[in-house]
Amino acid sequence: MRLFSLAALPFLLIACNGAGEAVESNSPAGAEAPAGGRPFQVQEIAKFDEPWAMAFLPHGYALITEKRGRLRLWQTQSGRIIEVKGAPTVDYGGQGGLGDVALHPGFESNNLVYLSWVEAGPSDTRGAVVGRAELVIDEMNGAAELRGLKVIWRQEPKVDDRGHFGHRLAFGPDGKLYISNGDRQKFDPAQDMSATLGKIVRLNDDGSVPRDNPFASRGGVTGQIWTLGHRNPLGLAFAPDGKLWSHEMGPKRGDEFNLIERGTNYGYPIVSNGNHYDGKDIPDHNTRPEFNAPEITFHEVSPAGLAFYTGRLFPQWRGSAFMGGLSGKTLIRVAVSGNTAREAERWNMGARIREVEQGPDGALYVLEDERNGSGGRLLKLIPAR
Repeated sequence: MRLFSLAALPFLLIACNGAGEAVESNSPAGAEAPAGGRPFQVQEIAKFDEPWAMAFLPHGYALITEKRGRLRLWQTQSGRIIEVKGAPTVDYGGQGGLGDVALHPGFESNNLVYLSWVEAGPSDTRGAVVGRAELVIDEMNGAAELRGLKVIWRQEPKVDDRGHFGHRLAFGPDGKLYISNGDRQKFDPAQDMSATLGKIVRLNDDGSVPRDNPFASRGGVTGQIWTLGHRNPLGLAFAPDGKLWSHEMGPKRGDEFNLIERGTNYGYPIVSNGNHYDGKDIPDHNTRPEFNAPEITFHEVSPAGLAFYTGRLFPQWRGSAFMGGLSGKTLIRVAVSGNTAREAERWNMGARIREVEQGPDGALYVLEDERNGSGGRLLKLIPAR
């Protein structure tokens, strides 16, 4: 189905799919902050309540999730922000709430958006789920809603505590949906093949299990598993060459950047290049060569959000990956070539960075995490003058 200009239609169904200085600005939205020696300048665009993820739509829109359970539609030209009706009820608290948002590869014809969130279970347990729905935008009346939201996948099992849900989403060139799962701070389930905790799973777009998954013949939950042995993967993205990369929040001094390879085991909690937060040692990856070792180990970054750059505004960055840092308050560029990766640049952003995305205009868009109860800013990065 061909998409027409929003200006031509009153009503339309649209698919949704450390070196530098700190960025500190009291300027109004849209003002440019000084570049401070960085290769970009920063524009403050908008502010959101605990933003977690974003996805750009065609015709000048983006969807932005807020962890408390609100889904926002941001109009890129006017700056107008609309609350999308029909968002799911979430179990909010700790690291849990409304999570990622992704567009179906065929959004121009099927109008589908995918969301991840945390739902409550029995006896004070909870777990991540993924659902899909049609996004309806009423341009004339400035309204939007989700229709037919349906859960297509649930993290198993539900457990207590409110950490390490993961629940990042990425569609691959194969049209399959990849979902990251944290170990829920339970350690051992990352190696348990009867659980999705500590795994990256691969599904068809309706939540069913692809026949060519590495463990599909075992059936059940095991059939969903693509890789295992992860701690808390909070970034998931495909490179321009079609390879899948992820980063994960590791134990102390053990954050990782990984090439995700079919059916392999990344070793957690048996091995890690970091140590437990109580100081207890974890054997390094090089002591157990059967486990897939990270391409990069970071110290005290707490990575979040991941995107590959393919735009024209920063030609020198094409093919690079960009990731935010929560505890590190940084934006990091990772140079990726084939199966290898290295940290290339790191900039102090002065705030916890939750999400990074490339916009249709070639700019980088960065979502801050909640800062001091005053909301998280949406920042636009453009080349320095």
